[in-house]
Amino acid sequence: MNQAVKTYEGWFAYHDFRRIDWNKWKSISTSGRQEIILELLDAIAEFSSVENNNEGSFGQYAILGHKADLLFLHLRPNIDELNDIKTKFNKLGFAGVTSNPYSYLSVVELSSYTIDPDTDPLSDPAFRERLQPILPKTQYTCFYPMNKRRLGEDNWYRLSVDERKKMMKSHGVIGRYYSEKVRQIIMGSIGLDDWEWGVSLFSDDPLYFKKLITEMRFDEVSARFGEFGSFYVGCRLTNEGLTSLLSDNIK
Repeated sequence: MNQAVKTYEGWFAYHDFRRIDWNKWKSISTSGRQEIILELLDAIAEFSSVENNNEGSFGQYAILGHKADLLFLHLRPNIDELNDIKTKFNKLGFAGVTSNPYSYLSVVELSSYTIDPDTDPLSDPAFRERLQPILPKTQYTCFYPMNKRRLGEDNWYRLSVDERKKMMKSHGVIGRYYSEKVRQIIMGSIGLDDWEWGVSLFSDDPLYFKKLITEMRFDEVSARFGEFGSFYVGCRLTNEGLTSLLSDNIK
């Protein structure tokens, strides 16, 4: 059996994508919609409050394109809290006018490909920040799931640990080049969801998503072994922005 990579896990992540049924929304009375918005904002305040004590993080985004309208992104120390969040949201009046076209469950991950295997990441503030991140307050985010290919000679899991480490080190150089322009959070999902990893990128310029991912695809790790799912790009929503998005339709 080939040697598996050692991984370090941090907070669990739940990407909750929502599509709004605008016909249902507009069929509710003006006062009823206002009550729903206030209830939603109260829940969001509770979701966000965990950042005050570094007990998790929360972000909300307007998703471009047809795949979804909104993304609510939650980071928490354990999976039970994420289940409670899901249940709480589904009991809101707002949930009744939305559908859930996609969601993703994962856990923030670092691997020993680029970290000394004997490192204790949680004892190092820099590593702890990467495993328990507060979501960046950038204007844009990009999420996509991915796998490492297992096909013939291009089977990532048949390579030796030294071969994998060498390629991942080269791959990481590209990420570090863009580190001041794009914040990247890698989330492991083997055994948790349909893909092996979920990747969330954050930047104030969405063109850097294109530039970073294009360059990485020419690197051997992606060119030979990368398989990608759908991409979701969103604009960060403040509470005022979310209220405006919904209130513009109260007419």
